[in-house]
Parts: sequence; C-alpha cells; structure tokens
Amino acid sequence: MYAWLWRKLPGKLAVKLLLTAVLLAVVVAVLWYAVFPLLEPAVPLDEVTVKK
Repeated sequence: MYAWLWRKLPGKLAVKLLLTAVLLAVVVAVLWYAVFPLLEPAVPLDEVTVKK
C-alpha cells in the first residue's frame, strides 16, 4: 500500500516527502478531532481497577 501511494505522489523526492508529511498530518488530525471523540464513550479510560 505504501509503495503504491509513493508511486502515485507527483514530483521528485522533496515534493513526495512534503506531501507525505501533509497527508500524515491530515490523517492524525482527523483521528484526533473526529474519530477519537466518537470512540471515547465506548472506551472507559476513567475506570481503572488496581489489584493487589
């Protein structure tokens, strides 16, 4: 998948690296601001049980 994406990106190495960084930032932002808030109610991170 990554090789396919790398081949499809236009430009030389510097442009491909810049586009890859931008795409990665977009994916992280979508996960952080859209996906994770939707999943938060289903994942009880506040309820921690410590066994002795």
